[in-house]
Amino acid sequence: MESLIEILYYIYLMSIEQYINTLSSERQDAINKLVSIIREKLPKGFHEQMNYGMPSWVVPHSIYTEGYHCTPELPLPFLSIASRKNFIALYHMGIYANDNLMRWFMQEYPNYSKYKLDMGKSCIRFKRLDDIPFKLIGQLCSKITVKEWITIYEKEIKT
Repeated sequence: MESLIEILYYIYLMSIEQYINTLSSERQDAINKLVSIIREKLPKGFHEQMNYGMPSWVVPHSIYTEGYHCTPELPLPFLSIASRKNFIALYHMGIYANDNLMRWFMQEYPNYSKYKLDMGKSCIRFKRLDDIPFKLIGQLCSKITVKEWITIYEKEIKT
């Protein structure tokens, strides 16, 4: 049996493709589609990498040298996706930090899904894989540039 340290080491060093390959075929399809949409719609400048054990898009240190205030060694997080036990999660820091974006998303969501929105501060949970609003997520991804995210982060979160 592998130690917890070995497991954590593997999780943090695996690639996004390796992460996806560990999932069931249903989950692989949904996560692959999310990754494709994010890659297509996210403004230039965000860097794709594994962060906190999940596929993530961050502001690299080459653009924002200060990194994340909680852990400056890490780049500034923006967006992540994860396969959890009972749902797929989309973590969008812009929704957490920008009330206008949050209101927009909450108003638009019913136009794309017949189910109630299941959302925390930055986490949007999708329990039904066949009802993930991919088009809406694409729109969400395109709403904040790297420069805008840094400004929002410094004003609303880093204080």
